[in-house]
Amino acid sequence: MEQDDKLHALRHSMSHVMAEAVLEMFPTAQIAVGPSIDNGFYYDFDLPRQLKPEDLDEISARMKEIISFGKPFVKRAVSRREAEELFADQKYKLELLQAIPEDEEVSLYTQGGFTDLCRGPHVESTKDLNPQAFKLLSIAGAYWRGKETNPMLTRIYGTAWKNPKELRLYLKKLEDIEKRDHRRLGKDLDLFSLHEEAGAGLVYWHPKGARIRLAIEDFWRNEHYANGYEMVCSPHVGKSWLWETSGHLDFYKEGMYPSMEMDKAHYYAKPMNCPFHIMIYNNSKHSYRDLPCRWAELGTVYRYEKAGALHGLMRVRGFTQDDAHIICTPDQMEDEILEVLRFSLHMLRSFGFQEIQAYLSTRPVDSVGAQLQWDAAVESLRRAVEHEGLDYEVDDGGGAFYGPKIDLKIKDALGREWQLTTIQFDFNLPQRFKMVFVDRDGKEKQPYMIHRALLGSIERFFGVLVEHYAGAFPPWLAYEQVRIIPVAEPFIEYACKVEQLLKQEGFRVSADLSDDRMNAKIRNAQQEKIPFMLILGEKEEQQKAVSVRWRTGKQENGVPLETFIENTREIIENKAVLS
Repeated sequence: MEQDDKLHALRHSMSHVMAEAVLEMFPTAQIAVGPSIDNGFYYDFDLPRQLKPEDLDEISARMKEIISFGKPFVKRAVSRREAEELFADQKYKLELLQAIPEDEEVSLYTQGGFTDLCRGPHVESTKDLNPQAFKLLSIAGAYWRGKETNPMLTRIYGTAWKNPKELRLYLKKLEDIEKRDHRRLGKDLDLFSLHEEAGAGLVYWHPKGARIRLAIEDFWRNEHYANGYEMVCSPHVGKSWLWETSGHLDFYKEGMYPSMEMDKAHYYAKPMNCPFHIMIYNNSKHSYRDLPCRWAELGTVYRYEKAGALHGLMRVRGFTQDDAHIICTPDQMEDEILEVLRFSLHMLRSFGFQEIQAYLSTRPVDSVGAQLQWDAAVESLRRAVEHEGLDYEVDDGGGAFYGPKIDLKIKDALGREWQLTTIQFDFNLPQRFKMVFVDRDGKEKQPYMIHRALLGSIERFFGVLVEHYAGAFPPWLAYEQVRIIPVAEPFIEYACKVEQLLKQEGFRVSADLSDDRMNAKIRNAQQEKIPFMLILGEKEEQQKAVSVRWRTGKQENGVPLETFIENTREIIENKAVLS
């Protein structure tokens, strides 16, 4: 933690140095905010002109010169009135000062001739900053205070480290991240596209991407049926009273699409599936013998995310939640939590994720539900995590107001952490929607309700998979598992026979019958990251065999076709990763 604090101070100090350099270049610039962030820092500016990438070189040079002067970072406290006089020509700083009570002191930091409104912390002097251990990375747009109705500012991102070696390692990691970027690979592999002109944050799945998505969804459905779930399907819109009853219109209206008026009623596109599943439950009476109900849905929901927050498949406005709700009696709760956690881990591991960390969030100050309910729910979550032998951290008070939860985060091939699964108790909706079941004593009682999103959303999970595998999906997920390549025109007929047989055996396969040379066909298949290429020539046709070239470079010559089918089916069924 001490090391993190030192890096935070270093990066925060570097953001101030950058602001000073930018003001040297543009004396009339308006400065906004410049915090440290994970692995770096940024600062927002209102500039007289747009920045060009080459401007970063000049700003970096000025920063190095400022660092070389060894200017101390000096903290001082002034009254709000003094601060307003100091920043009289800086409108964004004045706006920030308005939120500070008049009788409260304001913290300032100065290095050389530059002063900023800031609580710190900072390093002692610019001599503590290594001029060879930082780099300005990019220029972006950012709305002032994150509101789309506010001015668009210029944001400069940078990274800073203790020494050049750490910087080099980080820049190498950024190169790896860039190569795996799902937006880039999605375009290169023709998987999906986004069309802002037709609606920002909405995903268009191309045939290849849809093939992979359907493979994910088919596995998801089959595993749910095998583990005691039933499927439900719900509408995309609902009347306003649904969202009033659920509380979404009170707490989440800004994140919902505007209402549509039809038949003298207001309808909203659903941001969540829960109220619809409750409507199905409340459609009939339930005995304790009917419970638990485990209902799952790949339900598409719509949330009006801010334009600046949209990011490829990772943050969209229309997405499909792999949603499930478990409705059970209090005495079934423990077993259901244990089972849903086991099932969640099985699913994540099936997709190749082995490093999984759990986070247990407990009761916040403002919450609903009896303390006994909360205690029992938290303990059931804790025992389930410990039973599965997971490392976990406790976030005291970090639960939702309506119940405690477990979040599962996975690490990808680059060691980045992604939150996927959430297992969430809800003491609120059963009460709001008057959900009941008839218990053994003949009395109506309120059931427990558990929300569970396993993959999070299909879109975001797909993006994580693309980056984890760098587009080279394991064979069971690949949109095309086998590419057949005849070495010359006389072997096209045999290639077509092999293709037809493999299709009958259930493989996703195509034959490249183009006029390209064989090496070009192989190169194309490698660029498309096809797991297996079958090279067919005279010897293969005579022996009813295939020569196999793996995506990894491994080669096998003269493999009997039946043997290839058997071995490849085993690889697919075991969900093996080619290495």
